Amino acid sequence: MAFVGSGVSPSQRRGGTARRGCVPLAPRHSRRVPSRVVRAAQGIIFDVDGVILESESLHREAYNKSFEEFGVSYRWSPEYYDELQNKVGGGKPKMKYYFGEYGWPESKLGSSPTTEEEKTALVDKLQDRKTEIYKEFITGEVGKLRPGVARLMDEVLAAKKKGDLRLGICSASTKSSCLFVLDNLVGQERLQYFDVILAGDDVERKKPDPQIYKEALRRFPESVDPSKCVVIEDSLIGLQAAKAAGMKCVVTHTSSTANQDFGAADLVVSELGDEPTVQVDLEALLQLVR
Repeated sequence: MAFVGSGVSPSQRRGGTARRGCVPLAPRHSRRVPSRVVRAAQGIIFDVDGVILESESLHREAYNKSFEEFGVSYRWSPEYYDELQNKVGGGKPKMKYYFGEYGWPESKLGSSPTTEEEKTALVDKLQDRKTEIYKEFITGEVGKLRPGVARLMDEVLAAKKKGDLRLGICSASTKSSCLFVLDNLVGQERLQYFDVILAGDDVERKKPDPQIYKEALRRFPESVDPSKCVVIEDSLIGLQAAKAAGMKCVVTHTSSTANQDFGAADLVVSELGDEPTVQVDLEALLQLVR
């Protein structure tokens, strides 16, 4: 399994205990598996922010706190951050875009940066502190899985053992932030069965560029035709990345992305859903690639 940057061996993951906040695996008898076993190689890829957890407000608050601590005068409102995060993928690109539009700020590091080296240093410092603050939010039990995530993951993990199903997670977040969230909310007892986990650090170009999804396909242990792969996303830039990679896409929108144009999506829902209001199950995903 290509578990990017975990620093934990598969054997350690299998023997580990669930982290605080993790939803335990469903009992075997309660995991719904399609009556038809997966035969041709197929893939299912989860985005993280907005799909596995509704985290955009946590990211925004972490950025604002980082700005404040470094003496940066800017603050991102909920309305502006919705616009920004639906336009630019990745934290560092967001800051570079914003500072480029509204001016590079003074900070406790010194006067407004003028060289590329100085700009990169400021953004790196802000991002590192933002990640630390975000992790504090997650361990403080502010973050939680969106409805239906644990259920659907358990369904696909059960099906993986019966057929040729490849599983991946692709996030635009930094590797440190992504893996921390997954470890604490999803748990190693699930993550150990995913074939590929990629973060924003693992690719040069962020969504809406399809590079991260193409890289996931490349790293799958067996070749999967992109048309046989379903991506679960929450935003327009994520949908654009999945479609540019030649994949099917299910959008489970959040309050900040609900008004975007998801006309190109194969399925659009407000959430994956738990019983008795399940909106997406494994059978629905597999129907898209048959």
